Amino acid sequence: MVQHATAAVEAAYRNERRRVLATLVRLLGGFEAAEEALHDAFAAAAERWPREGVPANPYSWLVSAGRFKTIDRWRKQGRLAAALPSLVVITEPEPEPEMPEHIQDDELRLIFTCCHPALSPDARIALTLREVGGLTTEEIARAYLTRTPTIAQRIVRAKAKIRDEGIPYEVPGRRELPARLESVLRVIYLVFNEGYAATTGPGLIRADLSAEAIRLARLLLSLVDEPEARGLLALMLLHESRRRTRVDAAGDIVLLEDQDRSAWARGLIAEAKGLIEAAFATRRAGPYLPQAAIAGTHSDAADFGATDWSRIVGLYDVLSQVEPSPVVALNRAAAIGARDGPEAGLAAIEAAIADGGLDEYHLAHSARAEMLRRLGRVVDARAAYRQALALCRQPAERRFLEKCLAALANYDATIRPHS
Repeated sequence: MVQHATAAVEAAYRNERRRVLATLVRLLGGFEAAEEALHDAFAAAAERWPREGVPANPYSWLVSAGRFKTIDRWRKQGRLAAALPSLVVITEPEPEPEMPEHIQDDELRLIFTCCHPALSPDARIALTLREVGGLTTEEIARAYLTRTPTIAQRIVRAKAKIRDEGIPYEVPGRRELPARLESVLRVIYLVFNEGYAATTGPGLIRADLSAEAIRLARLLLSLVDEPEARGLLALMLLHESRRRTRVDAAGDIVLLEDQDRSAWARGLIAEAKGLIEAAFATRRAGPYLPQAAIAGTHSDAADFGATDWSRIVGLYDVLSQVEPSPVVALNRAAAIGARDGPEAGLAAIEAAIADGGLDEYHLAHSARAEMLRRLGRVVDARAAYRQALALCRQPAERRFLEKCLAALANYDATIRPHS
């Protein structure tokens, strides 16, 4: 029983921690009290579940335990009078929503709070990834190539601003939603990306984060039916459809060209295609819809060789106009290499690197190395792979780059370019 209860506490921490925290933030009115209550709740679970059994609804149990532990602490600290307004709120039953469009999901409410326009863009992202995505401060710092103390300061200042300015924990009204949407979509996609290609840990994929981002995107779409909300959900569904084929049994990366397309989740692909079609019908597009269309083009191809690379390059042209960035330029260059051959691809990739912003991006050097390999420039390819490896921290990606280097070890440096 003890072993079962311990496993249940660990599972609840993995799966319910973010939801419990979001609800406690709403109930207790602030991050500091909620985080302390969350710690108390899991400490109580670790002590009581082995003795009393695992509750039927761990989420409700943890919320209740955290809430009443906070009440007890406030009473013991002799701050009952000061805390009375809060105690009234958290001990009274919550009223039922009066309007059907009121959102009851505490995590979505928390996202809109973390993405409030009063906070700086960097602070919004850091705070959301910490409080909603559950990433550690160190993980966020690594993801953004920033020092850990810098991220910690952003989070602390953001929480203080929310507290001091009385920013409400609520989903904004419908009139405010469009202005708040861009920031929320961006953060949801960042949470998904951390699940799609984890910046830390032994595995490439964190399925829990990806699933959470998709759930939040579905919830958001139910609130605001905007083309970009559809585009983002479609994009994530298409990536998620390939999750099982992106790594092998050992956790090593399987390239798109080598993936078993019969194992792609066709139900998710069909749902995504419907979202893309409906979004394009509005004739309004931001950065997510073209990306979803690119991913959809890959899903249409029976195999890698049948991919419509001309369409993909054209969609990257659109994306470059909507939201130009060094990474978009790099991906467009790689698509040109697939369409027109390695010589054209190498020229495009080197042009993208020369434009700046990619020097510290390991995938840029890896993409350049691949074009050099295909051209038979083995010495240059090795140097580029080593450069990529020096910048890469993700274990699965490092193993992949090491394999690429090992495969080049047997190549003759005088090998002639492909004809």
